[in-house]
Order: sequence, then C-alpha cells, then structure tokens
Amino acid sequence: MEEFSIPAVKAAISRLREIQSKAFGFEAHGFRMKPVLAESEAAAFEQDHKIVIPSDYRRFVTELGNGGAGPFYGVFPLGFMDDNFNLRLWQENDSNVGTPSKPFSFRAEWNDRSDYPDAELQKRDAKEYDRRIERFEGRYWSSELMNGAFPICHEGCALRVWLVVTGEQAGKLWEDRRSEYAGLRPVRLADGSDATFSGWYKEWLDNCFATAGQPNWR
Repeated sequence: MEEFSIPAVKAAISRLREIQSKAFGFEAHGFRMKPVLAESEAAAFEQDHKIVIPSDYRRFVTELGNGGAGPFYGVFPLGFMDDNFNLRLWQENDSNVGTPSKPFSFRAEWNDRSDYPDAELQKRDAKEYDRRIERFEGRYWSSELMNGAFPICHEGCALRVWLVVTGEQAGKLWEDRRSEYAGLRPVRLADGSDATFSGWYKEWLDNCFATAGQPNWR
C-alpha cells in the first residue's frame, strides 16, 4: 500500500494555505489540520470496533492531523461523520454505519432499485405506494450494507466517501451516492485504479496545485 511522506504532505498543505487555493470545499477546512490523534486513542478505537485501521489512514490521523484539510469538505476526525455540515460521533448500527468488524460485502458497483414502486401505483393506491417506498428505503439505506467500513469524508447532500476496513476491499475507498439513488461504487483514481486513502489524498493535492496554476508538490 502506498504510504505518505508526512513532511511532504504537511508542506504541501501549508503551501496551499499560503497561496489561498480556491479548491472545492476549501471554505470548510481552510487547508488546516486538526491536532493529531494519540496512538493510544487509535489503538483504543481499533479495539473497541475489533478492526485494524489501514496503515496510510492511521498515519494520517496520528502523524498529520485527526481530520481537516482534504477532498471535498475535508476529512472527518476518526469516528465522526457529517450531520448536515456539522460533525457527530457515529455508533455501530446507527442507521448509517453498520458493523465495521464484519466484512464489506461488495466488490463491484451496486445500485439495486428493483423493488422501487412504479409511479403509476401512487395514482392507483397511494397507501400501498407509501408502504412499498418505506420497505424499499429500509432496505436501500440499511446500515448492514455498510458493514466493514466507516465514513471519512462528505461531498454535501449526504454523499459520502467510506474507508473499507474489513474484507477483500480493506484499505480501499467507496463512494456512497444513495442520496441521489446512484448506489455504492468504488472510488477510482485518474488512472482507473482502486483508490486507497493515500492515493486519493495525494491525487487531491495534485489537483489543488493544478487548479491554482502552481508547480506540482511532489
């Protein structure tokens, strides 16, 4: 797994702050990092959830910053997720996050809307339509779908990026676009490869410098 050069990434973030890059979402994080997470706290999180945090993301939160500057509206602190544009702690099986210690079940893009009721049903039988919508939403938004992962970033409008921690996809990122009924899909880098946290983050830095018309940071 590709790792960070922490000093290089730290210098890149500092440079973007100095030149006041206008990358998408910069208003939310201002190219600033939160204080790092103690190793003991990272270890406690792993023990509490019976997982192993992927090494690149673990280094990020313990050596660079426990959240802050990053793609879209920034990286969440470990164990947090968006609540509109505020942050809140998540709990296992809280209607968003499932059970991180259980294997993530997807390998390919998923968007099963097969039981979404036909609009014509609403005209014929509004109560039955509502019943089927409720059943569909309960399945489509089941926290069990996100077993083996937890959210690390949001794009706005309840669109999120998740880090897989258990199963074949461990260490990879997935995008949750269910709020626009586009399902779940792997995050891909520009070269088409599966995104790890470090690859995703460094590609974001590349794009920030390119948008600002600055020499690449690497």
